[in-house]
Amino acid sequence: MRFLCLYKPAQAEGIRPAQEDMEEMGKFVEEMMRSGKLVATEGCLPSVKGARVRLANGKFGVVDGPFTESKELVAGFALLQTDSKEEAIELTKRFLKVAGDGETEIRQVYEAGDLDVPCSRDQVQGAQLVEK
Repeated sequence: MRFLCLYKPAQAEGIRPAQEDMEEMGKFVEEMMRSGKLVATEGCLPSVKGARVRLANGKFGVVDGPFTESKELVAGFALLQTDSKEEAIELTKRFLKVAGDGETEIRQVYEAGDLDVPCSRDQVQGAQLVEK
């Protein structure tokens, strides 16, 4: 199973981590890559260098950064290969211990053969959260 993890830090955008924190993160990333659990990871540049593109009623809108809602900004991502969602959660907890306060959204990546995924937009919009 593959999971996309989107990291949203608690601190303001553009604050550089301390050198020792960067070294600790480097060791963690290296360990996860060697284990085969981490497929890819990257950090994002500040939102001032980005844009948001929206389509509504057939019309595109583009808003250049910076974006004001910093608590919703994605600062980086990781693509994990794990045996379960629970394992992805445990690896994410380890990541957050190194990265510091913030939030990571974990989303399973669709793979051919996934039978329990809704088939239509109506089913997706009507889906309810079910605790497993």
